[in-house]
Amino acid sequence: MRVPLSWLREYAALPEGATPDDVFASLVSVGFEEEEVFAFDVTGPVVVGQVLSFEVEPQKNGKNIRWCQVDVGEANGGVRGIICGAQNFVPGDKVVVTLPGAVLPGPFPIAARKTYGHTSDGMIAAAGELGLTDDADGIIRLVEWGLGDVEVGTDAIGLLGLDDVAVDVNVTPDRGYALSMRGLAREYALATGVAFTDPADRPASETEPGTGFELTVADDAPIRGRQGVKQFVVRTVNGVDPSAPTPTWMRSRLQLAGMRSLGLLVDITNYVMLELGNPIHGYDADRLTGGIAVRRAAAGEKLTTLDGVERALSPEDLLITDGSGPIGLAGVMGGATTELGPETTNVVVEAACFEQVSIARTARRHRLPSEASKRFERGVDPLIARQAAQRVVDLMVSLAGGTAGERGAELGAVYEPEMIALPAGFAAGLVGVDYAPERVREILELIGCAVTPTADGFDVEAPSWRPDIEDKWSLTEEIARVDGLEKVPSILPAPPAGSRGYTREQHARRQVADALAASGLVEVQAFPFVNEEENTLHATASGEKVPAIRLQNALDQTVPFLRRSLIPGLVRTAHRNLARGATNLSLFEIGNVFLPEPGVAYGTDFNLPRAVHPTPEQLEALYASIPPQPRHVALLFAGDVVEKQPGRAAEAAGLGVALDAVRVIAEGAGVAIDVAQGERAALHPGRTGVLSVAGETVGYVGELRPDVAKDADLVGRVTVAELDLDRVIALAGTRVTASSLSTYPAATQDVSLVVDAALPAADLRAALEEGAGDLLEHVRLVDDYRGTGIGDGRKSLTFALRFRAPDRTLTAAEATEAKTAGVAVAEARFGAHIRD
Repeated sequence: MRVPLSWLREYAALPEGATPDDVFASLVSVGFEEEEVFAFDVTGPVVVGQVLSFEVEPQKNGKNIRWCQVDVGEANGGVRGIICGAQNFVPGDKVVVTLPGAVLPGPFPIAARKTYGHTSDGMIAAAGELGLTDDADGIIRLVEWGLGDVEVGTDAIGLLGLDDVAVDVNVTPDRGYALSMRGLAREYALATGVAFTDPADRPASETEPGTGFELTVADDAPIRGRQGVKQFVVRTVNGVDPSAPTPTWMRSRLQLAGMRSLGLLVDITNYVMLELGNPIHGYDADRLTGGIAVRRAAAGEKLTTLDGVERALSPEDLLITDGSGPIGLAGVMGGATTELGPETTNVVVEAACFEQVSIARTARRHRLPSEASKRFERGVDPLIARQAAQRVVDLMVSLAGGTAGERGAELGAVYEPEMIALPAGFAAGLVGVDYAPERVREILELIGCAVTPTADGFDVEAPSWRPDIEDKWSLTEEIARVDGLEKVPSILPAPPAGSRGYTREQHARRQVADALAASGLVEVQAFPFVNEEENTLHATASGEKVPAIRLQNALDQTVPFLRRSLIPGLVRTAHRNLARGATNLSLFEIGNVFLPEPGVAYGTDFNLPRAVHPTPEQLEALYASIPPQPRHVALLFAGDVVEKQPGRAAEAAGLGVALDAVRVIAEGAGVAIDVAQGERAALHPGRTGVLSVAGETVGYVGELRPDVAKDADLVGRVTVAELDLDRVIALAGTRVTASSLSTYPAATQDVSLVVDAALPAADLRAALEEGAGDLLEHVRLVDDYRGTGIGDGRKSLTFALRFRAPDRTLTAAEATEAKTAGVAVAEARFGAHIRD
């Protein structure tokens, strides 16, 4: 919210000489964030001049320039010759002249310069050149600005409000009252202790409900328990002059506040919105058909809004209508058919208070954020509409020459605030500052609360403009904020007795992540939202449909489900990186997946008591209302794992690289992971492995099917793996046994066994380990041969064996005996025989 200081000074007694930094410091002390300073960046001399005469001089480039004689006053050098290319003024017009030495926004210094065969001794200025508008319009004719009687030579900087400055502060979503001069002036007064004058303390005429103007609220306006419209006030103004100029003080304030001047009638509605915080809408009364009705949209209805866009309406949209149909999206934007224009002479003024959620959803549904919706969705004072409407009427009467109409109407429920009990000592106990009861009461009354002492503290009624204050916790936040957040002590909580840092599970997860990062993978964090097809494809082995959690209010309707697998997020991340030229990818993610059980309903509304430790029964019910959410770890490899370099060819990332990363996970978690051939819906048949720990399946590894990779715009082979990390860590157990290192040399031997081609290598390796006994220290598969000399349906698997004894040097005979024992078990179990 931008705050012009001249405007702020009307409602809060700023000290003389207060600077933007002073105002920033005061507002920051009560919880706002400093943004930036806005000024017109115009320095003098800039004065009022009068065009005495000009000569039109055609140029070779087809342009006509005017060689003008302009009187800028005796004190400023009298009559000066100035070149001007604008064509919208005549002799006798009073204009704004920037003299040599002036500097305009840009910066653009003004100097006497020779051009078009003359020396131009200054410049006749347009509003855009002074920063008063963003439009590239003609020069300022002061008669059109209502300043035709100003004396020649007058300082134009003060005359046009160019000496004003605005500070911009960030207003958090819960403090919508501060999106107004009324709210921020009150906050400045709170911070500094200066006097505050409420701009809403103006008399407002009262119109009996249902009389004078036809105004109705349909029965369908409330929806899903929401009222829709809380208050609706209509006033009328007749005989306005739409061509009347916007006063310079209003024009400059609107510009500093970030709003363009759009003509006096619209400027007045915007000005009052910024002043009081209640959005205002004006209708051309002569373009209305009958009265006004507030209702929900019907199926198939359309509305062309003020931005010229025709919008298909939703049955949940709250509309303003007349006899012809929709004339506005309530609280968001008006319709084009009844907008105020250059021919408007009679105005219907609307000031309303709409329900927050309804307006927020309409604005998002139509992707139509507006200054009005920004305020309504944060909460508007339900008692300000009458004063806001009256303020608009008064300004249209005084500035546009109108007459207040006798017709008007009001509808709306009576505001009934709830009483909040604030126990004695509650704020002090929660914040850690010893607030005296008198100080607590003083602060609450300063922010506008009505406070009644009780035997155990206070009963507090929050002001109507603070919908965010709804309980004793929010009252305590206000007490701490106003008294000074710097007084809140910084105390580190004491760790619970017996605390030893990370839990075993946390330590194991970090160990896995560190090991993957150290081995060259990059950790990413993807959004946990997917579509139904991705859940079916990546979370199942056979592609069957599985239950998934659907979000009620998804950020993106194309991905409304919570993920059952991490792979879709990694695929999207890979696609994004490939599109930006990163072709070699080694990615991993550790995150939660959401695995609802079939037939179980989740998402039940559940409210736990505040500031009270929940009971075991309450915790059990809470956990039962959400689906299982185990942590998984997933990997993705694409492109080359080793780039081409002198003396070495590029090495593509394939299944072997993914298996190596799986082994890194196993070592980090402290388990042994076995691999057996398997299948997954998204993976290539024959290039998919099932991962298990102690016989229990914990994940899978494999190559994406070519069609799946192509659909994601991924080129080449893409290898992925996913494991249930929580289960892997659980299977690792809690005990870690460190084996002693033998000082005796190892004996190494190889063995090649011919077995059935369908036999998993892991099963054969397990048989060798079992038969060889304790002397076998390590076994590794080094070759898988299928072809000539082996036979159809058969394969030769070669294992490298390493034997070692803890207490002696093994002989070759002992190593051979252990190997032979392993082969014997493999032969008995699988019919294996040593390859000839």
